[in-house]
Amino acid sequence: MLDFEFMSPTQFVFGRGVEEKVGDKLAERGAKKVLLHFGGQSAVRSGLIDRVCASLDAAGVECVKLGGVRPNPEIELVREGVALCKKEGVDWVLAVGGGSVIDSAKAIANGACIEEDVWELFTTKRPNANVLPIAVVLTIPAAGSEASKNTVISNDALGMKTGYGNEHQRPKLAFMNPELTFTLPPYQTAAGITDMFCHLLERFFDDVGAVPVTDNLNLSLMRTVRAEAPRVLADPEDYEARANIMWAGMLCHQGLAGVGRHEDWATHGLEHELSAFDTSITHGAGLACLFPAWMEHVHAENPARLAYYGREVFGLAPTGDVCDDALSAADETRQFFASLGMPTTLTELGIGEDEIDKAIEKMIPTLKKNKGEAFGSFKKLTMEDAEEIYRSAV
Repeated sequence: MLDFEFMSPTQFVFGRGVEEKVGDKLAERGAKKVLLHFGGQSAVRSGLIDRVCASLDAAGVECVKLGGVRPNPEIELVREGVALCKKEGVDWVLAVGGGSVIDSAKAIANGACIEEDVWELFTTKRPNANVLPIAVVLTIPAAGSEASKNTVISNDALGMKTGYGNEHQRPKLAFMNPELTFTLPPYQTAAGITDMFCHLLERFFDDVGAVPVTDNLNLSLMRTVRAEAPRVLADPEDYEARANIMWAGMLCHQGLAGVGRHEDWATHGLEHELSAFDTSITHGAGLACLFPAWMEHVHAENPARLAYYGREVFGLAPTGDVCDDALSAADETRQFFASLGMPTTLTELGIGEDEIDKAIEKMIPTLKKNKGEAFGSFKKLTMEDAEEIYRSAV
Protein backbone atom coordinates (compact mmCIF):
# COMPACT_ATOMS: atom_id res chain seq x y z
CA MET A 1 0.00 0.00 0.00
CA LEU A 2 1.32 3.43 -0.96
CA ASP A 3 1.38 6.34 1.47
CA PHE A 4 -1.67 8.57 1.08
CA GLU A 5 -3.58 11.55 2.40
CA PHE A 6 -7.37 11.48 2.42
CA MET A 7 -9.89 14.14 3.40
CA SER A 8 -13.68 13.98 3.20
CA PRO A 9 -15.40 17.05 4.66
CA THR A 10 -18.81 16.36 3.08
CA GLN A 11 -21.87 16.10 5.30
CA PHE A 12 -24.41 13.78 3.66
CA VAL A 13 -28.13 14.30 4.16
CA PHE A 14 -29.73 11.21 2.62
CA GLY A 15 -33.34 10.15 2.18
CA ARG A 16 -36.82 11.17 1.11
CA GLY A 17 -37.53 14.89 0.94
CA VAL A 18 -34.08 16.01 2.07
CA GLU A 19 -34.05 18.84 -0.47
CA GLU A 20 -36.51 20.65 1.80
CA LYS A 21 -33.78 20.84 4.48
CA VAL A 22 -31.40 22.81 2.27
CA GLY A 23 -32.24 26.22 3.70
CA ASP A 24 -31.91 25.23 7.34
CA LYS A 25 -28.66 23.36 6.81
CA LEU A 26 -27.09 26.21 4.87
CA ALA A 27 -28.27 28.77 7.43
CA GLU A 28 -26.68 26.67 10.17
CA ARG A 29 -23.41 26.98 8.24
CA GLY A 30 -23.73 30.77 8.09
CA ALA A 31 -24.82 31.12 4.46
CA LYS A 32 -26.34 34.53 3.60
CA LYS A 33 -26.55 34.49 -0.21
CA VAL A 34 -26.09 31.50 -2.51
CA LEU A 35 -25.66 31.06 -6.23
CA LEU A 36 -28.29 28.48 -7.21
CA HIS A 37 -26.72 26.69 -10.18
CA PHE A 38 -28.64 24.18 -12.30
CA GLY A 39 -28.93 22.68 -15.76
CA GLY A 40 -31.87 22.69 -18.16
CA GLN A 41 -35.59 23.03 -17.52
CA SER A 42 -36.28 19.59 -16.05
CA ALA A 43 -35.39 20.73 -12.53
CA VAL A 44 -37.70 23.72 -13.02
CA ARG A 45 -40.61 21.76 -14.52
CA SER A 46 -40.44 19.13 -11.78
CA GLY A 47 -40.83 21.81 -9.12
CA LEU A 48 -37.45 20.98 -7.55
CA ILE A 49 -36.01 24.48 -8.04
CA ASP A 50 -39.14 26.01 -6.49
CA ARG A 51 -38.90 23.66 -3.48
CA VAL A 52 -35.24 24.49 -2.96
CA CYS A 53 -35.92 28.22 -3.30
CA ALA A 54 -38.78 27.97 -0.81
CA SER A 55 -36.51 26.20 1.65
CA LEU A 56 -33.85 28.89 1.27
CA ASP A 57 -36.41 31.68 1.62
CA ALA A 58 -37.90 30.15 4.78
CA ALA A 59 -34.42 30.04 6.32
CA GLY A 60 -33.64 33.63 5.34
CA VAL A 61 -30.98 32.72 2.77
CA GLU A 62 -30.99 34.80 -0.41
CA CYS A 63 -30.33 33.19 -3.77
CA VAL A 64 -29.19 34.23 -7.21
CA LYS A 65 -30.04 31.81 -10.03
CA LEU A 66 -27.88 30.66 -12.91
CA GLY A 67 -29.18 27.83 -15.09
CA GLY A 68 -28.17 26.47 -18.45
CA VAL A 69 -25.44 23.97 -17.60
CA ARG A 70 -25.08 21.47 -20.45
CA PRO A 71 -23.61 17.96 -20.41
CA ASN A 72 -19.81 18.40 -20.72
CA PRO A 73 -20.04 21.81 -18.95
CA GLU A 74 -18.33 24.70 -20.73
CA ILE A 75 -16.02 27.41 -19.46
CA GLU A 76 -18.07 30.37 -20.75
CA LEU A 77 -20.97 29.65 -18.38
CA VAL A 78 -18.43 29.16 -15.59
CA ARG A 79 -17.03 32.62 -16.32
CA GLU A 80 -20.56 34.03 -16.23
CA GLY A 81 -21.09 32.42 -12.84
CA VAL A 82 -17.80 33.78 -11.51
CA ALA A 83 -18.76 37.31 -12.53
CA LEU A 84 -22.21 36.90 -10.96
CA CYS A 85 -20.75 35.68 -7.66
CA LYS A 86 -18.38 38.62 -7.46
CA LYS A 87 -21.07 41.15 -8.38
CA GLU A 88 -23.68 39.79 -5.95
CA GLY A 89 -21.39 39.00 -3.00
CA VAL A 90 -22.33 35.31 -2.99
CA ASP A 91 -20.92 33.30 -0.08
CA TRP A 92 -22.01 29.74 -1.07
CA VAL A 93 -22.55 27.93 -4.36
CA LEU A 94 -25.50 25.52 -4.43
CA ALA A 95 -25.57 23.01 -7.30
CA VAL A 96 -28.88 21.33 -8.13
CA GLY A 97 -28.27 18.58 -10.66
CA GLY A 98 -25.80 15.90 -11.65
CA GLY A 99 -22.09 15.78 -12.29
CA SER A 100 -22.04 18.45 -14.99
CA VAL A 101 -23.81 20.99 -12.78
CA ILE A 102 -21.63 20.14 -9.78
CA ASP A 103 -18.43 20.36 -11.84
CA SER A 104 -19.50 23.75 -13.16
CA ALA A 105 -20.31 24.87 -9.61
CA LYS A 106 -16.87 23.80 -8.40
CA ALA A 107 -15.18 25.78 -11.14
CA ILE A 108 -17.28 28.83 -10.30
CA ALA A 109 -16.48 28.47 -6.58
CA ASN A 110 -12.78 28.53 -7.43
CA GLY A 111 -13.01 31.38 -9.91
CA ALA A 112 -15.01 33.59 -7.56
CA CYS A 113 -12.06 33.75 -5.18
CA ILE A 114 -9.15 34.41 -7.54
CA GLU A 115 -8.07 37.34 -9.69
CA GLU A 116 -6.98 35.47 -12.82
CA ASP A 117 -9.26 33.72 -15.30
CA VAL A 118 -10.50 30.46 -13.82
CA TRP A 119 -9.37 28.47 -16.91
CA GLU A 120 -5.78 29.05 -15.75
CA LEU A 121 -6.40 26.65 -12.86
CA PHE A 122 -7.27 23.95 -15.39
CA THR A 123 -4.18 24.57 -17.52
CA THR A 124 -1.61 25.15 -14.75
CA LYS A 125 -3.17 22.80 -12.13
CA ARG A 126 -1.86 25.15 -9.46
CA PRO A 127 -3.23 24.66 -5.92
CA ASN A 128 -5.99 27.00 -4.77
CA ALA A 129 -7.07 26.98 -1.15
CA ASN A 130 -9.49 29.90 -1.49
CA VAL A 131 -12.78 28.40 -2.70
CA LEU A 132 -16.38 29.33 -1.92
CA PRO A 133 -18.12 26.54 0.04
CA ILE A 134 -20.28 24.28 -2.11
CA ALA A 135 -23.53 22.44 -1.43
CA VAL A 136 -25.22 19.94 -3.72
CA VAL A 137 -28.74 18.63 -4.31
CA LEU A 138 -27.99 15.52 -6.37
CA THR A 139 -30.36 14.50 -9.17
CA ILE A 140 -28.19 12.17 -11.25
CA PRO A 141 -26.02 9.51 -9.57
CA ALA A 142 -23.01 9.00 -11.81
CA ALA A 143 -19.96 11.23 -11.52
CA GLY A 144 -19.65 11.13 -7.74
CA SER A 145 -18.84 14.85 -7.91
CA GLU A 146 -21.05 15.43 -4.86
CA ALA A 147 -18.13 14.31 -2.66
CA SER A 148 -15.05 14.23 -4.88
CA LYS A 149 -12.11 16.62 -5.15
CA ASN A 150 -12.38 16.75 -8.96
CA THR A 151 -14.07 18.83 -11.62
CA VAL A 152 -13.91 18.52 -15.42
CA ILE A 153 -14.68 21.45 -17.74
CA SER A 154 -14.72 21.85 -21.53
CA ASN A 155 -13.32 24.79 -23.47
CA ASP A 156 -15.04 24.74 -26.86
CA ALA A 157 -12.89 27.52 -28.29
CA LEU A 158 -9.76 25.46 -27.67
CA GLY A 159 -11.36 22.07 -28.36
CA MET A 160 -10.24 20.89 -24.91
CA LYS A 161 -11.78 19.08 -21.97
CA THR A 162 -9.67 18.75 -18.86
CA GLY A 163 -9.93 18.29 -15.11
CA TYR A 164 -8.79 20.06 -11.99
CA GLY A 165 -8.30 18.35 -8.63
CA ASN A 166 -8.47 20.34 -5.42
CA GLU A 167 -9.31 19.07 -1.92
CA HIS A 168 -10.76 22.48 -1.05
CA GLN A 169 -13.51 22.12 -3.67
CA ARG A 170 -15.06 19.03 -2.12
CA PRO A 171 -18.68 19.94 -1.33
CA LYS A 172 -19.46 20.69 2.30
CA LEU A 173 -23.06 19.46 2.06
CA ALA A 174 -24.67 16.85 -0.19
CA PHE A 175 -28.45 16.33 -0.17
CA MET A 176 -29.26 12.94 -1.68
CA ASN A 177 -32.89 11.91 -2.27
CA PRO A 178 -33.22 8.77 -4.41
CA GLU A 179 -36.78 9.80 -5.35
CA LEU A 180 -35.35 12.66 -7.42
CA THR A 181 -33.87 10.04 -9.77
CA PHE A 182 -37.12 8.17 -10.49
CA THR A 183 -37.82 10.09 -13.69
CA LEU A 184 -34.35 9.86 -15.21
CA PRO A 185 -34.47 8.46 -18.77
CA PRO A 186 -33.12 4.89 -19.01
CA TYR A 187 -30.19 5.97 -21.19
CA GLN A 188 -29.10 8.60 -18.67
CA THR A 189 -29.48 6.12 -15.82
CA ALA A 190 -27.36 3.58 -17.70
CA ALA A 191 -24.70 6.12 -18.62
CA GLY A 192 -24.43 7.12 -14.97
CA ILE A 193 -24.08 3.52 -13.84
CA THR A 194 -21.38 2.99 -16.46
CA ASP A 195 -19.46 6.04 -15.29
CA MET A 196 -19.47 4.99 -11.64
CA PHE A 197 -18.40 1.44 -12.55
CA CYS A 198 -15.52 2.88 -14.61
CA HIS A 199 -14.43 5.03 -11.66
CA LEU A 200 -13.80 1.76 -9.86
CA LEU A 201 -11.98 0.21 -12.81
CA GLU A 202 -9.62 3.19 -13.02
CA ARG A 203 -8.69 2.62 -9.39
CA PHE A 204 -8.51 -1.17 -9.48
CA PHE A 205 -6.09 -1.35 -12.42
CA ASP A 206 -2.76 0.34 -11.76
CA ASP A 207 0.89 -0.55 -11.22
CA VAL A 208 0.57 -1.23 -7.47
CA GLY A 209 0.20 -4.79 -6.22
CA ALA A 210 -2.55 -6.07 -3.99
CA VAL A 211 -4.03 -3.62 -1.46
CA PRO A 212 -6.55 -5.91 0.25
CA VAL A 213 -8.67 -3.36 2.14
CA THR A 214 -8.98 -1.06 -0.85
CA ASP A 215 -9.35 -3.92 -3.33
CA ASN A 216 -12.17 -5.58 -1.40
CA LEU A 217 -14.04 -2.28 -0.99
CA ASN A 218 -13.65 -1.70 -4.72
CA LEU A 219 -14.79 -5.20 -5.71
CA SER A 220 -17.76 -5.06 -3.34
CA LEU A 221 -18.90 -1.81 -4.95
CA MET A 222 -18.51 -3.32 -8.44
CA ARG A 223 -20.66 -6.28 -7.46
CA THR A 224 -23.26 -3.99 -5.88
CA VAL A 225 -23.48 -1.74 -8.94
CA ARG A 226 -23.74 -4.77 -11.22
CA ALA A 227 -26.51 -6.29 -9.07
CA GLU A 228 -28.57 -3.12 -8.65
CA ALA A 229 -28.32 -1.88 -12.25
CA PRO A 230 -30.88 -4.28 -13.76
CA ARG A 231 -33.26 -3.64 -10.85
CA VAL A 232 -33.18 0.10 -11.46
CA LEU A 233 -33.69 -0.27 -15.19
CA ALA A 234 -36.55 -2.76 -14.73
CA ASP A 235 -38.36 -0.61 -12.17
CA PRO A 236 -37.25 3.06 -12.17
CA GLU A 237 -39.25 3.72 -8.99
CA ASP A 238 -37.63 0.96 -6.95
CA TYR A 239 -36.54 3.16 -4.04
CA GLU A 240 -34.11 0.66 -2.51
CA ALA A 241 -32.36 0.00 -5.80
CA ARG A 242 -32.16 3.73 -6.56
CA ALA A 243 -30.83 4.38 -3.04
CA ASN A 244 -28.12 1.74 -3.41
CA ILE A 245 -27.07 3.10 -6.79
CA MET A 246 -27.02 6.70 -5.51
CA TRP A 247 -24.88 5.86 -2.46
CA ALA A 248 -22.59 3.60 -4.49
CA GLY A 249 -22.05 6.33 -7.07
CA MET A 250 -20.70 8.60 -4.35
CA LEU A 251 -18.43 5.90 -2.89
CA CYS A 252 -17.12 5.01 -6.35
CA HIS A 253 -15.52 8.45 -6.75
CA GLN A 254 -15.14 9.85 -3.25
CA GLY A 255 -11.58 8.48 -3.14
CA LEU A 256 -11.70 5.68 -0.57
CA ALA A 257 -11.85 3.05 -3.32
CA GLY A 258 -8.39 4.09 -4.49
CA VAL A 259 -6.38 4.86 -1.36
CA GLY A 260 -2.92 3.34 -1.35
CA ARG A 261 -2.81 3.21 -5.15
CA HIS A 262 -1.52 5.35 -8.00
CA GLU A 263 -4.76 4.75 -9.98
CA ASP A 264 -4.76 4.82 -13.78
CA TRP A 265 -7.26 7.23 -15.45
CA ALA A 266 -6.00 6.58 -18.96
CA THR A 267 -9.43 5.63 -20.26
CA HIS A 268 -11.04 8.72 -18.75
CA GLY A 269 -8.36 10.76 -20.47
CA LEU A 270 -9.17 9.08 -23.77
CA GLU A 271 -12.89 9.70 -23.29
CA HIS A 272 -12.47 13.34 -22.34
CA GLU A 273 -10.85 13.98 -25.71
CA LEU A 274 -13.64 12.03 -27.41
CA SER A 275 -16.43 14.12 -25.85
CA ALA A 276 -14.43 17.31 -26.40
CA PHE A 277 -14.29 16.37 -30.09
CA ASP A 278 -18.06 15.75 -30.10
CA THR A 279 -19.80 17.38 -27.13
CA SER A 280 -23.02 15.46 -27.85
CA ILE A 281 -21.34 12.25 -26.66
CA THR A 282 -22.41 11.32 -23.14
CA HIS A 283 -19.39 10.63 -20.93
CA GLY A 284 -20.63 7.23 -19.73
CA ALA A 285 -21.43 6.14 -23.28
CA GLY A 286 -17.93 7.04 -24.42
CA LEU A 287 -16.45 5.07 -21.53
CA ALA A 288 -18.57 2.04 -22.43
CA CYS A 289 -16.91 1.99 -25.84
CA LEU A 290 -13.37 2.68 -24.71
CA PHE A 291 -12.85 0.75 -21.47
CA PRO A 292 -13.17 -2.78 -22.90
CA ALA A 293 -10.93 -1.69 -25.79
CA TRP A 294 -8.37 -0.42 -23.27
CA MET A 295 -8.53 -3.72 -21.36
CA GLU A 296 -7.87 -5.71 -24.51
CA HIS A 297 -4.97 -3.43 -25.46
CA VAL A 298 -3.21 -3.64 -22.08
CA HIS A 299 -4.24 -7.11 -20.89
CA ALA A 300 -0.80 -8.68 -21.40
CA GLU A 301 0.74 -6.14 -18.99
CA ASN A 302 -0.83 -7.88 -15.98
CA PRO A 303 -3.26 -10.58 -17.14
CA ALA A 304 -3.58 -12.00 -13.62
CA ARG A 305 -5.10 -8.74 -12.38
CA LEU A 306 -7.74 -8.72 -15.10
CA ALA A 307 -8.46 -12.42 -14.59
CA TYR A 308 -8.88 -11.82 -10.84
CA TYR A 309 -11.36 -9.04 -11.58
CA GLY A 310 -13.25 -11.34 -13.95
CA ARG A 311 -13.54 -14.06 -11.31
CA GLU A 312 -14.56 -11.75 -8.46
CA VAL A 313 -17.05 -9.54 -10.32
CA PHE A 314 -18.45 -11.79 -13.06
CA GLY A 315 -17.79 -15.24 -11.59
CA LEU A 316 -15.63 -16.38 -14.51
CA ALA A 317 -14.03 -19.77 -14.01
CA PRO A 318 -10.27 -20.05 -14.72
CA THR A 319 -9.46 -21.78 -18.00
CA GLY A 320 -5.79 -22.45 -17.32
CA ASP A 321 -4.72 -19.69 -19.71
CA VAL A 322 -4.48 -16.43 -17.77
CA CYS A 323 -4.31 -14.27 -20.90
CA ASP A 324 -7.53 -15.84 -22.21
CA ASP A 325 -9.09 -15.24 -18.80
CA ALA A 326 -8.03 -11.59 -18.96
CA LEU A 327 -9.61 -11.17 -22.39
CA SER A 328 -12.78 -12.87 -21.15
CA ALA A 329 -12.96 -10.29 -18.34
CA ALA A 330 -12.75 -7.51 -20.94
CA ASP A 331 -15.52 -9.13 -22.97
CA GLU A 332 -17.74 -9.57 -19.89
CA THR A 333 -17.27 -5.87 -19.15
CA ARG A 334 -18.39 -5.02 -22.69
CA GLN A 335 -21.42 -7.31 -22.35
CA PHE A 336 -22.33 -5.72 -19.01
CA PHE A 337 -22.35 -2.25 -20.56
CA ALA A 338 -24.37 -3.56 -23.52
CA SER A 339 -26.91 -5.09 -21.13
CA LEU A 340 -27.52 -1.60 -19.76
CA GLY A 341 -28.29 -0.33 -23.26
CA MET A 342 -24.96 1.41 -23.68
CA PRO A 343 -23.15 1.58 -27.04
CA THR A 344 -20.00 -0.53 -27.15
CA THR A 345 -18.45 0.78 -30.37
CA LEU A 346 -17.64 4.27 -31.55
CA THR A 347 -19.61 3.50 -34.71
CA GLU A 348 -22.74 3.45 -32.56
CA LEU A 349 -21.80 6.96 -31.42
CA GLY A 350 -21.48 8.16 -35.01
CA ILE A 351 -17.70 7.83 -35.35
CA GLY A 352 -17.15 5.01 -37.82
CA GLU A 353 -14.33 3.94 -40.11
CA ASP A 354 -14.82 7.00 -42.32
CA GLU A 355 -14.72 9.47 -39.42
CA ILE A 356 -12.09 7.97 -37.11
CA ASP A 357 -9.08 9.44 -38.93
CA LYS A 358 -10.52 12.93 -38.65
CA ALA A 359 -11.39 12.35 -34.99
CA ILE A 360 -7.93 11.04 -34.13
CA GLU A 361 -6.29 13.94 -35.95
CA LYS A 362 -8.06 16.29 -33.54
CA MET A 363 -7.98 14.18 -30.37
CA ILE A 364 -4.35 13.04 -30.26
CA PRO A 365 -2.75 16.54 -30.22
CA THR A 366 -4.92 17.69 -27.31
CA LEU A 367 -4.39 14.39 -25.51
CA LYS A 368 -0.66 14.86 -25.95
CA LYS A 369 -0.90 18.42 -24.65
CA ASN A 370 -2.94 17.34 -21.64
CA LYS A 371 -1.11 14.13 -20.78
CA GLY A 372 2.37 14.35 -22.28
CA GLU A 373 4.02 11.56 -24.23
CA ALA A 374 2.85 8.81 -21.87
CA PHE A 375 0.02 8.49 -19.38
CA GLY A 376 -1.74 5.92 -17.23
CA SER A 377 -0.12 3.68 -14.63
CA PHE A 378 -1.32 0.12 -15.32
CA LYS A 379 0.58 0.44 -18.60
CA LYS A 380 2.24 3.66 -19.70
CA LEU A 381 0.37 4.52 -22.88
CA THR A 382 2.00 6.41 -25.71
CA MET A 383 0.08 8.43 -28.26
CA GLU A 384 0.47 5.45 -30.60
CA ASP A 385 -1.24 3.27 -27.98
CA ALA A 386 -4.04 5.81 -27.70
CA GLU A 387 -4.56 5.80 -31.45
CA GLU A 388 -4.73 1.99 -31.50
CA ILE A 389 -7.33 1.98 -28.71
CA TYR A 390 -9.48 4.54 -30.52
CA ARG A 391 -9.30 2.49 -33.73
CA SER A 392 -10.06 -0.80 -32.00
CA ALA A 393 -13.15 0.76 -30.40
CA VAL A 394 -14.69 1.52 -33.81
